Amino acid sequence: MAIVKFSTRLLLITAALLLGGCTALQRPATAAAELDRLVEAYFDEYLELNPTTATDIGDHRFDDRLELPAAPAYAAAAADLERRYRDAAAAIDPGQLDETARLTREMFLFNRGVELARNRYPRRLLPISQFDGGLATELAIYGAGSGAQPFATVADYERWLRRAAQFPQWVDQAIAAMREGAAQGIVHPQVVMAKVVPQLDALIAADPADSIFYGPVALMSPDWPEAERTRLESAFARLIADDLNPAYRKLRDFIRDEHLPGCRETVGWLALPGGAAWYASEVRRQTTTSLTPDEIHAIGLSEVARIRSEMEGVTQDVGFKGTLAEFFRYVQEEPAFYFQQPSDLLAAFRRVKKQIDAELPRLFSVMPKADYEVREVEAFRSASAAGGSYQGPSADGARPGTFYVNTYNLKAQPIYGIETLSLHEAAPGHHFQISIQQELTGLPRFRRFERNVAYVEGWALYSESLGRELGLFTDPMQWYGRLSDEMLRAMRLVVDTGLHAKGWSRERAIRYLRDNSSMAATDIEAEIERYIVNPGQALGYKIGDLRIQGLRRKAAGALGNHFDLREFHAQVLMDGSLPLDVLEAKIDRWIAGQR
Repeated sequence: MAIVKFSTRLLLITAALLLGGCTALQRPATAAAELDRLVEAYFDEYLELNPTTATDIGDHRFDDRLELPAAPAYAAAAADLERRYRDAAAAIDPGQLDETARLTREMFLFNRGVELARNRYPRRLLPISQFDGGLATELAIYGAGSGAQPFATVADYERWLRRAAQFPQWVDQAIAAMREGAAQGIVHPQVVMAKVVPQLDALIAADPADSIFYGPVALMSPDWPEAERTRLESAFARLIADDLNPAYRKLRDFIRDEHLPGCRETVGWLALPGGAAWYASEVRRQTTTSLTPDEIHAIGLSEVARIRSEMEGVTQDVGFKGTLAEFFRYVQEEPAFYFQQPSDLLAAFRRVKKQIDAELPRLFSVMPKADYEVREVEAFRSASAAGGSYQGPSADGARPGTFYVNTYNLKAQPIYGIETLSLHEAAPGHHFQISIQQELTGLPRFRRFERNVAYVEGWALYSESLGRELGLFTDPMQWYGRLSDEMLRAMRLVVDTGLHAKGWSRERAIRYLRDNSSMAATDIEAEIERYIVNPGQALGYKIGDLRIQGLRRKAAGALGNHFDLREFHAQVLMDGSLPLDVLEAKIDRWIAGQR
């Protein structure tokens, strides 16, 4: 069964758009209508090429398919898709568009451009890492029964069985890509790839009933006929025993026995063929700015110095006698700053949720319709997962958003960080931004679902700064938690560019985080190894936050007493995930219109 196929109907639509129309497709009456039809056709093709993304956003047309991103044919198809639609959008005269449509065109062209630039580099040869396991780990989240893959009807179960049965093909393609990459010197470092092996081990269960993939069996409706339930139980057991377990063993054994010995000892992207240009492309894509690695490195150093000064102030507020380095050790070692049980940590986050929810209307006129829930990170991925993460709700709001809390190492989850982490990952951070974006049903779907890291993570970091205005951070240690998290994002500017543009070693990067923070040693190691395999992504947080903070100051200064913070927040949130330069131009026009 083919995993990816193109819709003839969609290709005809695209051809008609590019050729200016045909008898099967009448030319839209206006440039705006032509643009709308073009971007919708693009998104349909994109989802068909990336069926798990469709599942994630609640479009279940392709729930029985998997993509093969490591395959050469996939890479060619993705590049062709981006190129065709970029060229078609560029041909539309912006002078014929209203403000909303012009913004759509600007965003669409920017995003297609950065994706085409990224497609020049062979990222497909790096299909798996300890931080991004690709479908090897994502499949388990879908198959556990609590993620985006639905398990409400018999048909849902059948679609999942067909999807998961294609995983061995993904494994074969990933292995072929890694062998190709090894021949070209394009491999991840040994120090990070060694951690993939136990992750894969955790997904192999000798007894299918003990597998995470057996979870949906317990979710079957008791109202279904017994024969149907028995048939599905047997089908799940066969899937695990005959398809999934062998595929995971094959991938694990390949990485452990063949691939890992040939992985590199270096850690920076500079060590890869064309690595400097490749990294610069990722910086452009992730920050949506023209800032260079050197400029970002300098910004990071400046921000680290500023935040250290504010941390010194906290030590005075709490009456600590000693240096900042000694204070870092104190908060690491003092038992009062850490919970002893995962259940207590989860309960604390749920209490903060109620406190924040009650205050949000004071700062926001636009609120998401979907709620979110606090959930523990699954055991199979907890060792390498971030301390907190967010999964958006389904587009229709039927499935709430999820704020995942990692309880693997409670020393990496200090009590003083609870308010800040909740603001960032949940409300008004990721939950607000992602939910509101998805709920903008009047906008083209790509504007509802595409994510620019600098905007998405910049908004989440900006949301942390709203804590005092929401009645939080009354405890000096909770304010220290805010500074600690802001420090992490500032340090990221230094160490990401240090690793990939300045030749820093893993040990030097670890030492920099240790010297400037009270982070747990395991957390520091996980952070650095994340940057090693995902270059540039960590830059978007602070760059985006600085831009949004600057726009707020600009608007407040220009509008004076007429500045409305609730309206400013609405303006930032109500047009989707904008590239930062596009967002700034939009806010400038809004300011001009308020005078």
